[in-house]
Amino acid sequence: MKNQEKYNREFKINTVKLSRESSKSMSEIAHDLGVAKSTLYAWIQEYKEHGEDSFPGSGILKPCNEELYRLKKQLADVTMERDILKKAVAIFSKPKS
Repeated sequence: MKNQEKYNREFKINTVKLSRESSKSMSEIAHDLGVAKSTLYAWIQEYKEHGEDSFPGSGILKPCNEELYRLKKQLADVTMERDILKKAVAIFSKPKS
């Protein structure tokens, strides 16, 4: 298994900008920086899709995913509350002996 390095956000953005502005090929840039060519292409694609919001880092959500995360959490909470209420209704509706 390969040893995967972690590159910070600034490095990734600078690398993408370098690839746009440089007359060097993608292969040369990737080789010079010690990055796999496929990784460089993935960074470029991410930057095209999200611009300056790219590469938010570990545990930080992109703005477009924040609401989705919030809604999923809210749905999970409401589902849990519903299940608790169902159990409570079942318990209290049993005939008393």
